[in-house]
Amino acid sequence: MPLYSFHCAKCADDIELLIGVAETPVCPTCGGRKLTRLPSLVAAPGKSAGIIKAARAQAAREGHLSNFSRSERKR
Repeated sequence: MPLYSFHCAKCADDIELLIGVAETPVCPTCGGRKLTRLPSLVAAPGKSAGIIKAARAQAAREGHLSNFSRSERKR
C-alpha cells in the first residue's frame, strides 16, 4: 500500500494515509471524506555511500569494528 498525502477541506488539516488504490480516504481528525490528494515530493539522490565511507574510516581510526562485515574485519 502506498503512502499518500491529503488535504482535508473540512478541517484544513494536511495528513498522510497508508491506503490501497481502491480505498476511499477518510480524515482521521474530523472524519471528513472531501480530501484532495497532494503532489508527492521527489526525494533527492542519496549521499549514503559517502556517509558510510566516512563513518567506516572514522570507526577504523578509533578501532571500532562493529559496522564492518566479517570479511572486512580480517584485513
